[in-house]
Amino acid sequence: MAIDTICATAALAAVIGPAGFYLGLLKFDPNPLPEAALDALVAFLVPALAEELVFRGPIPSRGETKRPMVWVLGSTLLFVLWHGLEGLIFPGAQALLRGDFLAISGALGLACAYLRHRSGSLWPAVVLHWVIATAWLTLFGGPSIRQLTG
Repeated sequence: MAIDTICATAALAAVIGPAGFYLGLLKFDPNPLPEAALDALVAFLVPALAEELVFRGPIPSRGETKRPMVWVLGSTLLFVLWHGLEGLIFPGAQALLRGDFLAISGALGLACAYLRHRSGSLWPAVVLHWVIATAWLTLFGGPSIRQLTG
Protein backbone atom coordinates (compact mmCIF):
# COMPACT_ATOMS: atom_id res chain seq x y z
CA MET A 1 0.00 0.00 0.00
CA ALA A 2 2.99 2.32 0.40
CA ILE A 3 3.45 2.41 -3.36
CA ASP A 4 -0.19 3.49 -3.81
CA THR A 5 0.32 6.31 -1.31
CA ILE A 6 3.52 7.45 -3.04
CA CYS A 7 1.85 7.32 -6.46
CA ALA A 8 -1.23 9.20 -5.21
CA THR A 9 0.98 11.87 -3.62
CA ALA A 10 3.04 12.29 -6.79
CA ALA A 11 -0.03 12.37 -9.05
CA LEU A 12 -1.82 14.87 -6.85
CA ALA A 13 1.26 17.10 -6.61
CA ALA A 14 1.69 16.93 -10.41
CA VAL A 15 -1.85 18.20 -10.90
CA ILE A 16 -2.32 20.67 -8.05
CA GLY A 17 1.21 22.09 -8.15
CA PRO A 18 1.07 23.70 -11.59
CA ALA A 19 -2.60 24.63 -11.19
CA GLY A 20 -1.99 26.16 -7.75
CA PHE A 21 0.94 28.26 -8.98
CA TYR A 22 -0.91 29.36 -12.11
CA LEU A 23 -4.01 30.40 -10.13
CA GLY A 24 -2.02 32.13 -7.39
CA LEU A 25 -3.00 29.79 -4.57
CA LEU A 26 0.58 28.55 -4.24
CA LYS A 27 3.77 30.56 -4.02
CA PHE A 28 7.17 29.41 -2.85
CA ASP A 29 7.40 31.03 0.58
CA PRO A 30 9.03 28.67 3.09
CA ASN A 31 8.41 29.29 6.78
CA PRO A 32 11.32 29.49 9.24
CA LEU A 33 12.24 26.03 10.53
CA PRO A 34 10.80 26.29 14.07
CA GLU A 35 7.44 27.52 12.76
CA ALA A 36 7.43 24.96 9.93
CA ALA A 37 8.18 22.11 12.33
CA LEU A 38 5.35 23.14 14.62
CA ASP A 39 2.93 23.53 11.69
CA ALA A 40 3.93 20.07 10.40
CA LEU A 41 3.32 18.50 13.80
CA VAL A 42 -0.04 20.20 14.26
CA ALA A 43 -1.04 19.39 10.65
CA PHE A 44 -0.57 15.71 11.39
CA LEU A 45 -3.20 15.90 14.13
CA VAL A 46 -5.47 18.47 12.49
CA PRO A 47 -6.24 18.36 9.60
CA ALA A 48 -4.70 15.02 8.56
CA LEU A 49 -5.63 12.57 11.31
CA ALA A 50 -8.80 14.26 12.55
CA GLU A 51 -10.32 14.90 9.11
CA GLU A 52 -9.43 11.44 7.84
CA LEU A 53 -11.09 9.85 10.88
CA VAL A 54 -14.26 11.85 10.24
CA PHE A 55 -14.46 11.81 6.45
CA ARG A 56 -12.72 8.58 5.43
CA GLY A 57 -13.05 6.45 8.56
CA PRO A 58 -16.61 5.32 7.75
CA ILE A 59 -15.73 4.25 4.17
CA PRO A 60 -16.02 0.47 3.82
CA SER A 61 -12.98 -1.44 2.63
CA ARG A 62 -12.87 -3.10 -0.77
CA GLY A 63 -15.41 -5.90 -0.96
CA GLU A 64 -17.49 -4.68 2.01
CA THR A 65 -20.05 -2.79 -0.06
CA LYS A 66 -21.65 -3.12 -3.45
CA ARG A 67 -21.64 0.65 -3.98
CA PRO A 68 -18.18 1.95 -3.07
CA MET A 69 -18.50 5.02 -5.29
CA VAL A 70 -21.39 6.29 -3.17
CA TRP A 71 -19.10 6.21 -0.12
CA VAL A 72 -16.08 7.63 -1.95
CA LEU A 73 -17.97 10.47 -3.64
CA GLY A 74 -20.14 11.18 -0.59
CA SER A 75 -17.12 11.52 1.69
CA THR A 76 -15.43 13.76 -0.89
CA LEU A 77 -18.45 16.05 -1.15
CA LEU A 78 -18.71 16.35 2.65
CA PHE A 79 -14.96 17.04 2.83
CA VAL A 80 -15.23 19.93 0.33
CA LEU A 81 -18.30 21.36 2.09
CA TRP A 82 -16.44 21.19 5.42
CA HIS A 83 -13.56 23.23 4.01
CA GLY A 84 -15.98 25.88 2.78
CA LEU A 85 -17.52 26.00 6.25
CA GLU A 86 -14.06 26.33 7.82
CA GLY A 87 -13.47 29.33 5.57
CA LEU A 88 -16.54 30.97 7.08
CA ILE A 89 -15.83 30.00 10.70
CA PHE A 90 -12.11 30.64 11.22
CA PRO A 91 -10.93 34.27 11.12
CA GLY A 92 -7.79 33.67 9.02
CA ALA A 93 -9.21 31.02 6.69
CA GLN A 94 -10.58 33.07 3.80
CA ALA A 95 -8.27 31.19 1.41
CA LEU A 96 -10.40 28.11 2.09
CA LEU A 97 -13.33 29.80 0.34
CA ARG A 98 -11.48 30.16 -2.97
CA GLY A 99 -12.83 28.03 -5.78
CA ASP A 100 -9.36 26.76 -6.66
CA PHE A 101 -8.75 25.70 -3.05
CA LEU A 102 -12.09 23.90 -2.92
CA ALA A 103 -11.31 22.12 -6.22
CA ILE A 104 -7.92 21.04 -4.86
CA SER A 105 -9.63 19.91 -1.65
CA GLY A 106 -11.94 17.82 -3.80
CA ALA A 107 -8.99 16.20 -5.58
CA LEU A 108 -7.28 15.52 -2.24
CA GLY A 109 -10.49 14.15 -0.75
CA LEU A 110 -11.05 11.86 -3.71
CA ALA A 111 -7.48 10.54 -3.57
CA CYS A 112 -7.73 9.96 0.19
CA ALA A 113 -11.10 8.21 -0.17
CA TYR A 114 -9.69 5.99 -2.91
CA LEU A 115 -6.68 5.04 -0.76
CA ARG A 116 -8.90 4.32 2.25
CA HIS A 117 -11.28 2.13 0.26
CA ARG A 118 -8.55 0.30 -1.64
CA SER A 119 -6.26 -0.36 1.32
CA GLY A 120 -8.81 -0.94 4.06
CA SER A 121 -6.63 1.27 6.25
CA LEU A 122 -6.91 4.92 7.17
CA TRP A 123 -3.14 5.44 7.35
CA PRO A 124 -2.39 5.87 3.62
CA ALA A 125 -5.03 8.64 3.49
CA VAL A 126 -3.64 10.25 6.65
CA VAL A 127 -0.11 10.27 5.20
CA LEU A 128 -1.26 11.71 1.86
CA HIS A 129 -3.35 14.40 3.57
CA TRP A 130 -0.49 15.27 5.94
CA VAL A 131 2.12 15.56 3.17
CA ILE A 132 -0.07 17.82 1.02
CA ALA A 133 -1.26 20.00 3.94
CA THR A 134 2.24 20.31 5.40
CA ALA A 135 3.73 21.30 2.04
CA TRP A 136 1.09 24.01 1.59
CA LEU A 137 1.39 25.32 5.15
CA THR A 138 5.18 25.28 5.40
CA LEU A 139 6.55 25.77 1.86
CA PHE A 140 3.92 27.16 -0.48
CA GLY A 141 2.31 30.14 1.17
CA GLY A 142 -0.58 28.52 3.02
CA PRO A 143 -1.69 30.17 6.24
CA SER A 144 -0.05 28.89 9.40
CA ILE A 145 -2.21 27.13 11.96
CA ARG A 146 -1.89 30.28 14.09
CA GLN A 147 -3.17 32.47 11.23
CA LEU A 148 -6.09 30.12 10.48
CA THR A 149 -7.38 30.21 14.03
CA GLY A 150 -6.86 33.93 14.51
